[in-house]
Amino acid sequence: MTAAEGPLAGEVVLVTGAARGIGEAVANLAREQGARVGIIDLEEVPGDDAVVADVSDGAQVAAAVVTLTEHLGPATILVNNAGRNVYGDPVDLSEQEWDDFFGVDLKAAWLCSRAVLPHMLETGRGSIVNIASLHARLTQKGMFPYAAAKSGLIGLTRSMALEVAGSGVRVNAVSPGYVRTDIVRRHFDALPPADEQATLAVQPLGRMADPREIAEVVLFLASPAASYVTGADWAVDGGFGARFA
Repeated sequence: MTAAEGPLAGEVVLVTGAARGIGEAVANLAREQGARVGIIDLEEVPGDDAVVADVSDGAQVAAAVVTLTEHLGPATILVNNAGRNVYGDPVDLSEQEWDDFFGVDLKAAWLCSRAVLPHMLETGRGSIVNIASLHARLTQKGMFPYAAAKSGLIGLTRSMALEVAGSGVRVNAVSPGYVRTDIVRRHFDALPPADEQATLAVQPLGRMADPREIAEVVLFLASPAASYVTGADWAVDGGFGARFA
């Protein structure tokens, strides 16, 4: 099967935070599946279909979407992947740190959705997938306020899904568990080997996910194959969450 015959042939997929990790895997797989792919990232990504923008800034998001629409056509699929990690103390964390973090991990999903929804609603088709986290449902000490933002993203997903369902647009979330991204590799490289071994020992499948495994689920939910799925949060955590169900 060629890309032109793939499950996303004819689709225009916008991915935020696609310079590396899960976002990069989503962008690469979408191309393999026949889509035209545009990237919005705070870092410069090689290629004509990548725009540098701060996704927490509405004006920059709007301008980036206009630029990519001129190159690729209007987005039919949006993957809100951009995010950052903040592990703060509820007393010591500053208001500015809170606002900056929520601007990227929660507000940005709304801003990017707002920019692409008018065309989706007008044409009666489109799909948005928000990358949340296992920490939206199950978290631990030291994850403040990351878990709060990801929980909010699930709420945004459900609320927006109901708002646009009547127009044929779907909105879903994917909540990964441990994924072997570059950031995770560097994290464990800086720790004693026993720390990584302990993490793997509590994973039912005995390993972390590869970013492409997350991308496969993201693009299935985005595709017409999941045409009756909306307002859902799919855990892609290798069974880790089932241990606490």
